[in-house]
Amino acid sequence: MRKRTRARQFALEVLYQVDLCGRGVLEESLADMAGRAGEPDVAGFALSLVSGTLEKLPELDPVIRQVAENWDLSRMATIDRNILRLGAYELLYRDDIPPKVSINEAIELGKRYSTAESGTFVNGILDRIKNSFGPPGKKEAGPTGGVSSDEAKPAEEPSGDPADGTESL
Repeated sequence: MRKRTRARQFALEVLYQVDLCGRGVLEESLADMAGRAGEPDVAGFALSLVSGTLEKLPELDPVIRQVAENWDLSRMATIDRNILRLGAYELLYRDDIPPKVSINEAIELGKRYSTAESGTFVNGILDRIKNSFGPPGKKEAGPTGGVSSDEAKPAEEPSGDPADGTESL
């Protein structure tokens, strides 16, 4: 599994815990995550995603609410809500991550940790965010529309070969 994919999984776990239990568990959750991540660069990327998502949460939730027609944020599954927050943070604030990668990774998190329908739901919401709110430099050229679930393949972001340990973040 790619390093950034693992880091996103750890970040999602921390965001989920904080959403359920409050920010009082943040420090302990981050320490646990850092210990389980094993590699400093995986833990570092996960930490940057968690801290960025939590810092921008007051801006992210209204954006998600606006595009999630007929869905109240508080009634969404907790895991889906946090996948959307993480994906929206990447789309709107991380210029180093291509939008397609952010959406594909979020779809895969939804499929893995939520329901079979979650991937489609996450794709639809994040695609609307990308097209409506994404910085012009982050929008991809080409036709508008989501990344179909069939196209959701592992992200092509790090260089190197994960099999020989030369993958870089």
